[in-house]
Amino acid sequence: MAATSSRPGGVPEPTAPEPTAPVAAPPVVVLGECVADAFTVPPPGGGAQPSAPSIGLEVLPGGGPANTAVALARLGTPTRFLGRLSRDVFGRLFREHLAASGVDLGAAVEAAEPSTLAVADVDAAGRAEYSFHAEGTADWQWTDGELAAAASGPAACVHTGSLALVRPPGGEAVERLLERVRGRATVSVDPNVRPLLVEPAVYRERLPRWCAAADILRLSDDDLGHLLPGAGVEEAAGVLHGHGAALVVVTLGAAGAYASLEGAGGAGRVRLRVPAPPTAVVDTVGAGDAFTGGLLHSLHSAGALGGRLDGLTAGVLEQALATGAAVAAATCAVRGANPPRAHRMGRHTPG
Repeated sequence: MAATSSRPGGVPEPTAPEPTAPVAAPPVVVLGECVADAFTVPPPGGGAQPSAPSIGLEVLPGGGPANTAVALARLGTPTRFLGRLSRDVFGRLFREHLAASGVDLGAAVEAAEPSTLAVADVDAAGRAEYSFHAEGTADWQWTDGELAAAASGPAACVHTGSLALVRPPGGEAVERLLERVRGRATVSVDPNVRPLLVEPAVYRERLPRWCAAADILRLSDDDLGHLLPGAGVEEAAGVLHGHGAALVVVTLGAAGAYASLEGAGGAGRVRLRVPAPPTAVVDTVGAGDAFTGGLLHSLHSAGALGGRLDGLTAGVLEQALATGAAVAAATCAVRGANPPRAHRMGRHTPG
Protein backbone atom coordinates (compact mmCIF):
# COMPACT_ATOMS: atom_id res chain seq x y z
CA MET A 1 0.00 0.00 0.00
CA ALA A 2 1.32 3.50 -0.87
CA ALA A 3 2.21 5.78 2.05
CA THR A 4 0.30 9.09 2.58
CA SER A 5 1.12 12.47 4.07
CA SER A 6 -1.27 15.17 5.26
CA ARG A 7 -2.19 18.48 3.63
CA PRO A 8 -3.23 21.44 5.80
CA GLY A 9 -6.64 20.65 7.28
CA GLY A 10 -5.84 16.99 7.72
CA VAL A 11 -6.60 15.97 4.13
CA PRO A 12 -4.40 13.00 3.20
CA GLU A 13 -1.98 13.64 0.34
CA PRO A 14 -0.96 10.54 -1.60
CA THR A 15 2.71 9.97 -2.17
CA ALA A 16 4.28 8.20 -5.16
CA PRO A 17 3.62 4.46 -5.20
CA GLU A 18 6.42 2.19 -4.11
CA PRO A 19 8.43 0.94 -7.09
CA THR A 20 7.74 -2.59 -8.21
CA ALA A 21 10.38 -5.08 -9.26
CA PRO A 22 10.80 -5.40 -13.03
CA VAL A 23 9.06 -8.37 -14.58
CA ALA A 24 11.58 -10.90 -15.88
CA ALA A 25 11.41 -11.62 -19.59
CA PRO A 26 10.05 -15.09 -20.41
CA PRO A 27 12.81 -17.58 -21.19
CA VAL A 28 13.79 -19.17 -24.45
CA VAL A 29 12.72 -22.82 -24.26
CA VAL A 30 14.90 -25.33 -26.11
CA LEU A 31 13.52 -28.79 -26.85
CA GLY A 32 15.55 -31.73 -28.08
CA GLU A 33 18.35 -34.15 -27.52
CA CYS A 34 21.56 -34.42 -25.57
CA VAL A 35 24.25 -36.56 -27.22
CA ALA A 36 27.50 -37.86 -25.78
CA ASP A 37 30.13 -36.79 -28.35
CA ALA A 38 33.08 -39.19 -28.25
CA PHE A 39 36.33 -37.99 -29.86
CA THR A 40 39.26 -40.26 -30.60
CA VAL A 41 42.42 -39.57 -28.58
CA PRO A 42 45.72 -41.46 -28.28
CA PRO A 43 45.25 -44.66 -26.29
CA PRO A 44 46.52 -44.77 -22.72
CA GLY A 45 49.98 -46.16 -22.07
CA GLY A 46 52.26 -43.28 -23.03
CA GLY A 47 52.97 -44.66 -26.47
CA ALA A 48 53.92 -48.18 -25.33
CA GLN A 49 52.89 -50.94 -27.70
CA PRO A 50 49.47 -52.18 -26.52
CA SER A 51 48.79 -55.87 -26.16
CA ALA A 52 45.89 -55.41 -28.62
CA PRO A 53 44.89 -52.62 -31.03
CA SER A 54 42.95 -49.91 -29.23
CA ILE A 55 41.74 -46.33 -29.43
CA GLY A 56 41.05 -43.85 -26.68
CA LEU A 57 37.84 -41.82 -26.46
CA GLU A 58 37.23 -38.44 -24.83
CA VAL A 59 33.51 -38.00 -24.20
CA LEU A 60 32.07 -34.47 -24.18
CA PRO A 61 28.44 -33.38 -23.75
CA GLY A 62 26.79 -32.41 -27.04
CA GLY A 63 23.63 -32.70 -29.12
CA GLY A 64 22.35 -29.85 -31.28
CA PRO A 65 19.52 -28.55 -29.08
CA ALA A 66 21.53 -28.97 -25.87
CA ASN A 67 24.43 -27.04 -27.45
CA THR A 68 22.06 -24.20 -28.36
CA ALA A 69 20.64 -24.11 -24.83
CA VAL A 70 24.17 -23.89 -23.39
CA ALA A 71 25.11 -21.08 -25.78
CA LEU A 72 21.99 -19.09 -24.88
CA ALA A 73 22.44 -19.47 -21.13
CA ARG A 74 26.15 -18.64 -21.21
CA LEU A 75 25.35 -15.43 -23.10
CA GLY A 76 22.90 -14.42 -20.36
CA THR A 77 19.52 -15.33 -21.84
CA PRO A 78 17.13 -17.11 -19.43
CA THR A 79 16.96 -20.61 -20.93
CA ARG A 80 14.89 -23.66 -20.07
CA PHE A 81 15.80 -27.05 -21.55
CA LEU A 82 13.19 -29.68 -22.34
CA GLY A 83 15.03 -32.95 -22.75
CA ARG A 84 14.67 -36.58 -21.77
CA LEU A 85 17.84 -37.12 -19.73
CA SER A 86 18.89 -40.67 -19.00
CA ARG A 87 19.79 -41.87 -15.52
CA ASP A 88 23.02 -43.35 -16.91
CA VAL A 89 26.54 -41.93 -16.61
CA PHE A 90 26.13 -39.78 -19.72
CA GLY A 91 22.82 -38.40 -18.46
CA ARG A 92 24.57 -37.29 -15.28
CA LEU A 93 27.25 -35.63 -17.44
CA PHE A 94 24.55 -33.75 -19.41
CA ARG A 95 22.82 -32.51 -16.26
CA GLU A 96 26.08 -31.26 -14.76
CA HIS A 97 27.08 -29.51 -18.00
CA LEU A 98 23.73 -27.82 -18.58
CA ALA A 99 23.30 -26.73 -14.97
CA ALA A 100 26.85 -25.36 -14.77
CA SER A 101 26.10 -23.25 -17.87
CA GLY A 102 23.01 -21.72 -16.21
CA VAL A 103 20.32 -23.72 -18.02
CA ASP A 104 17.06 -24.33 -16.14
CA LEU A 105 16.45 -28.10 -15.98
CA GLY A 106 13.27 -27.94 -13.92
CA ALA A 107 11.14 -29.26 -16.80
CA ALA A 108 13.54 -31.96 -18.02
CA VAL A 109 12.29 -35.56 -17.90
CA GLU A 110 14.28 -38.24 -16.08
CA ALA A 111 14.31 -41.14 -18.53
CA ALA A 112 14.93 -44.85 -18.01
CA GLU A 113 16.33 -45.38 -21.52
CA PRO A 114 20.08 -45.00 -22.25
CA SER A 115 21.73 -41.86 -23.62
CA THR A 116 22.56 -41.34 -27.28
CA LEU A 117 26.24 -41.69 -28.23
CA ALA A 118 27.97 -40.20 -31.28
CA VAL A 119 31.58 -41.02 -32.21
CA ALA A 120 33.16 -38.09 -34.04
CA ASP A 121 35.94 -38.48 -36.61
CA VAL A 122 37.49 -35.02 -37.11
CA ASP A 123 39.51 -34.39 -40.29
CA ALA A 124 42.50 -32.08 -40.75
CA ALA A 125 40.22 -29.10 -41.52
CA GLY A 126 38.27 -29.58 -38.29
CA ARG A 127 35.15 -31.02 -39.93
CA ALA A 128 33.49 -33.87 -38.05
CA GLU A 129 31.75 -36.96 -39.36
CA TYR A 130 29.71 -39.00 -36.92
CA SER A 131 28.67 -42.57 -36.33
CA PHE A 132 25.63 -42.76 -34.05
CA HIS A 133 24.50 -45.24 -31.43
CA ALA A 134 20.92 -44.12 -31.11
CA GLU A 135 18.45 -47.00 -31.25
CA GLY A 136 15.96 -47.00 -28.39
CA THR A 137 17.67 -44.14 -26.59
CA ALA A 138 16.02 -41.62 -24.30
CA ASP A 139 15.91 -38.62 -26.63
CA TRP A 140 13.27 -39.87 -29.08
CA GLN A 141 10.63 -41.25 -26.70
CA TRP A 142 8.54 -38.10 -26.12
CA THR A 143 4.82 -38.48 -25.53
CA ASP A 144 2.14 -35.81 -25.85
CA GLY A 145 1.58 -35.95 -22.10
CA GLU A 146 5.26 -35.46 -21.25
CA LEU A 147 5.52 -32.53 -23.64
CA ALA A 148 2.34 -30.86 -22.40
CA ALA A 149 3.65 -30.96 -18.84
CA ALA A 150 7.21 -29.91 -19.74
CA ALA A 151 6.19 -26.99 -21.96
CA SER A 152 3.45 -25.56 -19.75
CA GLY A 153 5.45 -22.59 -18.45
CA PRO A 154 5.96 -19.14 -20.01
CA ALA A 155 8.18 -18.84 -23.08
CA ALA A 156 9.28 -16.04 -25.38
CA CYS A 157 10.44 -18.59 -27.94
CA VAL A 158 10.39 -22.35 -28.36
CA HIS A 159 13.36 -23.66 -30.33
CA THR A 160 13.71 -27.24 -31.50
CA GLY A 161 14.98 -29.35 -34.35
CA SER A 162 17.60 -31.94 -35.13
CA LEU A 163 16.86 -35.60 -34.52
CA ALA A 164 14.25 -35.19 -31.78
CA LEU A 165 11.98 -33.52 -34.34
CA VAL A 166 12.24 -36.29 -36.93
CA ARG A 167 12.96 -39.62 -35.22
CA PRO A 168 10.08 -41.87 -34.14
CA PRO A 169 8.21 -42.29 -31.94
CA GLY A 170 8.49 -38.80 -30.45
CA GLY A 171 9.04 -36.64 -33.54
CA GLU A 172 5.37 -36.27 -34.42
CA ALA A 173 4.54 -35.37 -30.80
CA VAL A 174 7.11 -32.55 -31.01
CA GLU A 175 5.45 -31.32 -34.23
CA ARG A 176 2.08 -31.24 -32.49
CA LEU A 177 3.58 -29.25 -29.62
CA LEU A 178 4.86 -26.57 -32.02
CA GLU A 179 1.35 -26.10 -33.39
CA ARG A 180 0.04 -25.62 -29.85
CA VAL A 181 2.67 -23.13 -28.65
CA ARG A 182 2.45 -20.80 -31.65
CA GLY A 183 -0.33 -18.88 -29.93
CA ARG A 184 1.99 -17.72 -27.15
CA ALA A 185 5.61 -17.91 -28.37
CA THR A 186 7.89 -17.44 -31.36
CA VAL A 187 8.79 -20.82 -32.88
CA SER A 188 12.33 -21.55 -34.11
CA VAL A 189 13.36 -24.72 -35.98
CA ASP A 190 16.79 -26.05 -37.01
CA PRO A 191 16.39 -29.21 -39.16
CA ASN A 192 20.08 -30.23 -38.71
CA VAL A 193 19.89 -33.03 -41.28
CA ARG A 194 21.63 -36.27 -40.23
CA PRO A 195 21.52 -38.53 -43.31
CA LEU A 196 23.30 -41.40 -41.53
CA LEU A 197 20.33 -41.79 -39.19
CA VAL A 198 17.33 -40.50 -41.15
CA GLU A 199 16.90 -40.47 -44.93
CA PRO A 200 16.89 -36.89 -46.31
CA ALA A 201 13.62 -37.72 -48.07
CA VAL A 202 11.96 -37.89 -44.64
CA TYR A 203 13.14 -34.36 -43.87
CA ARG A 204 11.98 -33.13 -47.27
CA GLU A 205 8.51 -34.58 -46.73
CA ARG A 206 8.14 -32.88 -43.35
CA LEU A 207 9.81 -29.59 -44.23
CA PRO A 208 6.60 -27.80 -45.34
CA ARG A 209 4.98 -28.64 -41.97
CA TRP A 210 7.98 -27.32 -40.06
CA CYS A 211 7.97 -24.08 -42.06
CA ALA A 212 4.23 -23.65 -41.45
CA ALA A 213 4.87 -23.93 -37.69
CA ALA A 214 8.12 -21.92 -37.58
CA ASP A 215 8.71 -18.19 -37.48
CA ILE A 216 12.49 -18.79 -37.72
CA LEU A 217 14.12 -21.52 -39.79
CA ARG A 218 17.89 -21.84 -39.37
CA LEU A 219 19.77 -24.29 -41.55
CA SER A 220 23.29 -24.84 -42.83
CA ASP A 221 24.40 -24.91 -46.45
CA ASP A 222 24.86 -28.68 -46.03
CA ASP A 223 21.25 -28.96 -44.82
CA LEU A 224 20.15 -26.94 -47.83
CA GLY A 225 21.90 -29.38 -50.17
CA HIS A 226 19.89 -32.25 -48.67
CA LEU A 227 16.56 -30.43 -48.45
CA LEU A 228 16.51 -28.44 -51.70
CA PRO A 229 19.24 -29.93 -53.91
CA GLY A 230 20.65 -27.50 -56.46
CA ALA A 231 18.90 -24.41 -55.08
CA GLY A 232 20.88 -21.29 -54.23
CA VAL A 233 20.23 -19.52 -50.95
CA GLU A 234 17.89 -16.85 -52.37
CA GLU A 235 15.85 -19.37 -54.36
CA ALA A 236 15.68 -21.70 -51.34
CA ALA A 237 14.59 -18.87 -49.06
CA GLY A 238 11.76 -18.07 -51.45
CA VAL A 239 10.58 -21.68 -51.34
CA LEU A 240 10.76 -21.80 -47.54
CA HIS A 241 8.90 -18.49 -47.22
CA GLY A 242 6.25 -19.98 -49.46
CA HIS A 243 5.78 -22.81 -46.95
CA GLY A 244 5.30 -20.28 -44.13
CA ALA A 245 8.66 -19.44 -42.47
CA ALA A 246 8.97 -15.67 -41.92
CA LEU A 247 12.74 -15.62 -41.26
CA VAL A 248 15.11 -17.97 -43.08
CA VAL A 249 18.76 -18.01 -41.99
CA VAL A 250 21.40 -20.07 -43.81
CA THR A 251 24.85 -20.44 -42.26
CA LEU A 252 27.61 -20.73 -44.86
CA GLY A 253 30.66 -21.77 -42.84
CA ALA A 254 33.65 -19.54 -43.53
CA ALA A 255 31.49 -17.47 -45.91
CA GLY A 256 29.32 -16.18 -43.05
CA ALA A 257 25.54 -16.23 -43.03
CA TYR A 258 22.58 -15.21 -45.19
CA ALA A 259 19.13 -14.18 -43.96
CA SER A 260 15.84 -13.48 -45.68
CA LEU A 261 12.97 -11.88 -43.74
CA GLU A 262 9.55 -11.79 -45.34
CA GLY A 263 7.21 -8.91 -44.59
CA ALA A 264 9.35 -7.01 -42.09
CA GLY A 265 7.21 -4.16 -40.74
CA GLY A 266 5.32 -4.00 -44.02
CA ALA A 267 8.57 -3.35 -45.90
CA GLY A 268 8.47 -6.53 -47.98
CA ARG A 269 11.41 -8.92 -48.11
CA VAL A 270 14.73 -8.01 -46.46
CA ARG A 271 17.90 -9.85 -47.49
CA LEU A 272 21.13 -9.63 -45.51
CA ARG A 273 24.59 -11.22 -45.50
CA VAL A 274 27.18 -11.05 -42.73
CA PRO A 275 30.79 -12.29 -42.87
CA ALA A 276 32.32 -14.86 -40.56
CA PRO A 277 35.01 -13.45 -38.26
CA PRO A 278 38.52 -14.72 -39.08
CA THR A 279 39.12 -17.78 -36.92
CA ALA A 280 41.85 -20.34 -36.31
CA VAL A 281 39.60 -23.40 -36.49
CA VAL A 282 40.19 -26.26 -34.06
CA ASP A 283 37.00 -28.03 -35.11
CA THR A 284 33.51 -27.07 -36.26
CA VAL A 285 31.62 -29.26 -33.77
CA GLY A 286 28.59 -27.35 -32.50
CA ALA A 287 29.27 -24.24 -34.58
CA GLY A 288 25.81 -24.11 -36.15
CA ASP A 289 24.15 -24.71 -32.78
CA ALA A 290 26.23 -21.90 -31.26
CA PHE A 291 25.23 -19.59 -34.13
CA THR A 292 21.57 -20.27 -33.36
CA GLY A 293 22.20 -19.54 -29.69
CA GLY A 294 23.80 -16.20 -30.53
CA LEU A 295 21.03 -15.31 -32.99
CA LEU A 296 18.22 -16.05 -30.52
CA HIS A 297 20.08 -14.36 -27.65
CA SER A 298 20.38 -11.14 -29.64
CA LEU A 299 16.73 -11.24 -30.75
CA HIS A 300 15.62 -11.92 -27.17
CA SER A 301 17.75 -9.04 -25.85
CA ALA A 302 16.16 -6.72 -28.42
CA GLY A 303 12.64 -7.73 -27.38
CA ALA A 304 11.94 -9.21 -30.82
CA LEU A 305 10.72 -12.62 -29.60
CA GLY A 306 7.30 -13.55 -28.26
CA GLY A 307 5.17 -13.36 -31.40
CA ARG A 308 5.33 -13.49 -35.17
CA LEU A 309 8.40 -11.19 -35.63
CA ASP A 310 6.13 -8.41 -36.93
CA GLY A 311 8.29 -5.66 -35.46
CA LEU A 312 11.67 -7.12 -36.44
CA THR A 313 13.78 -4.52 -38.28
CA ALA A 314 16.70 -5.00 -40.64
CA GLY A 315 19.04 -3.37 -38.12
CA VAL A 316 18.07 -5.69 -35.26
CA LEU A 317 18.33 -8.71 -37.56
CA GLU A 318 21.76 -7.69 -38.83
CA GLN A 319 23.04 -7.38 -35.24
CA ALA A 320 21.57 -10.79 -34.42
CA LEU A 321 23.34 -12.36 -37.41
CA ALA A 322 26.63 -10.74 -36.39
CA THR A 323 26.21 -12.05 -32.85
CA GLY A 324 25.50 -15.55 -34.15
CA ALA A 325 28.56 -15.45 -36.39
CA ALA A 326 30.79 -14.27 -33.53
CA VAL A 327 29.56 -16.98 -31.15
CA ALA A 328 30.03 -19.64 -33.84
CA ALA A 329 33.57 -18.43 -34.55
CA ALA A 330 34.49 -18.56 -30.86
CA THR A 331 33.13 -22.12 -30.70
CA CYS A 332 35.22 -23.18 -33.70
CA ALA A 333 38.34 -21.91 -31.94
CA VAL A 334 38.08 -24.53 -29.17
CA ARG A 335 37.67 -28.29 -29.07
CA GLY A 336 34.13 -29.65 -29.15
CA ALA A 337 30.81 -27.86 -28.62
CA ASN A 338 32.00 -25.38 -25.98
CA PRO A 339 30.36 -21.99 -26.71
CA PRO A 340 31.72 -18.86 -25.01
CA ARG A 341 30.34 -16.92 -22.08
CA ALA A 342 29.11 -13.35 -22.48
CA HIS A 343 32.17 -11.63 -20.95
CA ARG A 344 34.34 -13.11 -23.73
CA MET A 345 32.17 -11.77 -26.55
CA GLY A 346 32.52 -8.00 -26.13
CA ARG A 347 30.36 -5.81 -28.32
CA HIS A 348 28.78 -8.69 -30.23
CA THR A 349 26.43 -9.62 -27.39
CA PRO A 350 23.93 -6.83 -26.73
CA GLY A 351 22.02 -6.92 -23.47
